[in-house]
Amino acid sequence: MACEATAYARAGLIGNPSDGYYGKTISIIIRDYSAKVSVYESAETEIIPSVRDRSRYGSVRELVSDVQAYGYYGGIRLMKAAIRRFVDYCDERGIQLDDRNFSIRYRSSIPRHVGLAGSSALVTAAIRCLMEFYEVDIPKPELPNLVLSVEINELGISAGLQDRVIQTYEGCVYMDFDKTYMEQHGHGRYEPIDSTLLPPLFVAYRTDFTEGSEVFHNRIRERWLNGDPEIIAAMHDFASYAEEVRQLLVSGHGNEIGPWLNKNFDRRCSISKLQQADLDMVAKARSVGAYCKFAGSGGAIVGSYDNETTYEKLIEVFEGTDIAVFRPTIVESAPV
Repeated sequence: MACEATAYARAGLIGNPSDGYYGKTISIIIRDYSAKVSVYESAETEIIPSVRDRSRYGSVRELVSDVQAYGYYGGIRLMKAAIRRFVDYCDERGIQLDDRNFSIRYRSSIPRHVGLAGSSALVTAAIRCLMEFYEVDIPKPELPNLVLSVEINELGISAGLQDRVIQTYEGCVYMDFDKTYMEQHGHGRYEPIDSTLLPPLFVAYRTDFTEGSEVFHNRIRERWLNGDPEIIAAMHDFASYAEEVRQLLVSGHGNEIGPWLNKNFDRRCSISKLQQADLDMVAKARSVGAYCKFAGSGGAIVGSYDNETTYEKLIEVFEGTDIAVFRPTIVESAPV
């Protein structure tokens, strides 16, 4: 038996990073980049290394270039952790797994270290593949929790549910992580939003190396746990922006959400020191009349624009820089 699963990149449209702090967010899926995981029956259980797990280089300079592009960690640790948590999940619920062995392969086109949720996409795809291989049904609202536990419990990575929710539900989703509701139900409120209600959107990301999102999240988490009133107030503000944007979208005023994206980014600047290259990217986008904010925790931005002329100016302002710009594909095109 062989199976394959796919999970896509994502952009946090508004409200992040409040998802890890009982806040509210809206996210979109980005079908232009994806992680794919394949599982097929074999004599032994084996994780097949990907290009990002290489350990042999033609020169020391080639090793340095590889680290700059992909960082120090490949995907094997994600696959190991995903398998471990999947088995634990089944054991905890008395789900009997058969004794077949398998080989698992992974590959990803999602740019790394720019906040487009490449790690969670790999884990999501791996869990989906294991579900199919062992014929295990995990309720949709529970799947993001399981994926998040892989990174938090097994790998010690600080993160929130947002990425895993949108990679499970896809499209465009409004998420409410109200603490009382989550304690009662074990998950948040997840409301799909018709993507045709969105204004024209763009995504831009740095093609040079940037830091992983866990660096940002670990700093904020520590301040939150210490009861820092500045961080607590900021998380309330981020959540309120998501509420406002949701209301604009569902009432047919999606073309008015731009200023809220700017406000989200400016509020983020007020609580943390950001990389100058990221600040410059936002400034360039705003200089031609676009609205934008971080897609995740740095390295990529998501934004809206009023017309085709503005998008053409976006292309021009980033031409010749280490910035890639594109219009995200949120829903799958209908067959022709």
